[in-house]
Amino acid sequence: MRVMGIDPGLRNLGWGVIDVQGVRLTHVANGICHSAPGEGDGDLAQRLLSLHSQLTEVLRLWQPDTAAVEHTFVNKDAVATLKLGQARGIALLVPAQFGLTVGEYAPNAVKKTVVGVGHAAKVQIDHMVRLHLPGVKIAGPDAADALAIAICHAHHTQSSTRLQDALRRAAG
Repeated sequence: MRVMGIDPGLRNLGWGVIDVQGVRLTHVANGICHSAPGEGDGDLAQRLLSLHSQLTEVLRLWQPDTAAVEHTFVNKDAVATLKLGQARGIALLVPAQFGLTVGEYAPNAVKKTVVGVGHAAKVQIDHMVRLHLPGVKIAGPDAADALAIAICHAHHTQSSTRLQDALRRAAG
């Protein structure tokens, strides 16, 4: 199974792709889609279009089987939160356009799955991603977060599959 994780951001949208075979995780690719900040709010549509185009190309190139996106956290700046939500919409839309099921995870759930604690620092996430994916060269913190989201989704998907298999065996 090929899993893509996406860390939504308006300036930097991180992405990471891993292959999953049983309990074995293998790094495939990671990177960051950048949108240049514009002079005014009128440029928001162009920034979103740029992210859409870049992410579409990433999915076309790496062809994941499933994807996962991190939930948006709400901060004190309502305008920034709204813009981040619009970038998150692109992160949800593009995999859906490819017919993929998209998982969604809270930042604390991703950190808890990958690091073991829900309030881990960026450096801890990066370190644990490197332990899960030996030899990986990470494009930056946003790509590390995206790989962590992919790892989280792989873990939850495997757990769900095992549970469904156990329930089928118990019922049959």
